[in-house]
This record gives sequence, structure tokens and C-alpha cells, in this order.
Amino acid sequence: MSVLSEFKEFAVKGNVVDLAVGVIIGGAFGKIVDSVVKDLIMPLVGKVVGGLDFSNYFVLLSNPPADFKGPMTYEALTKAGVPLFAYGSFLTVLLNFIILAFIIFVMIKQINRLKRNEPAPAEEAAPATPEDIVLLREIRDSLKR
Repeated sequence: MSVLSEFKEFAVKGNVVDLAVGVIIGGAFGKIVDSVVKDLIMPLVGKVVGGLDFSNYFVLLSNPPADFKGPMTYEALTKAGVPLFAYGSFLTVLLNFIILAFIIFVMIKQINRLKRNEPAPAEEAAPATPEDIVLLREIRDSLKR
């Protein structure tokens, strides 16, 4: 079998296509969860802990350049090339992961529950016995008498 035909067989298998669809949907779903965390949850958490934005929780690892005139925010310092220990950004990503993992857990749990409640597929009826077999059985049964 040539490499090209092996690749074609691999690429058109149902599992590969399902995986590709899952990755695409997962990427889009990840963006939704990222927005929920960044735009909805983190502002509320920031408000509870004193109105601070978690993305601006960082530690300077070196001083900004002498000619730096911008604000002391994560974005401005990163653009200026200042190395930062950005634990606030990490906390946001960690919360994002926890929420995404919980949502996937709930989804899988529901899917498994639905699979358990599905009725078993009806067994297929046995194929009809060919007429010659039926006749041979009748002959056999009549000879036994």
C-alpha cells in the first residue's frame, strides 16, 4: 500500500473527521469560556477583592527603561520589553481552565447519563430459513416417525 493511499484511508476514517470537528468546536468553545472568565467573572472577583484587575497583578523583574513614560500596567510594561512575573494573568488562565474543565465534566456526565437511559437497540429478526432447508427438515422429521 502506498503512503498516499494509506494517508487517504487514515484521513477519511470517521474518527479523524470527528476529532477535527471536536478540535474546531473546542477552540471556539475555549474562546467563549475565555470571554466569560475575562469579561464576566474576573471583574466580579476583582470587585470583591478590592476593585483590582487581576491582569495587573505582576512583579517587576527589572526596572523599566529610563525613557519609559507610560503607565505601570502589564500591557504597557510588556510592550516596553520589561520582564514581568505576571501571576495575575496566570490566575486568570487557571480560573479559565477550571471553569472549562468543570463544564466538560458536566457535559460528559450528562452524555453518559443519556447513554445509560437509551433503550437497547432491537435485535434484528433472524433471517428467514431458505425453503429447501425447511423441506429437508420436514423430510427428516417425517422419517423419524
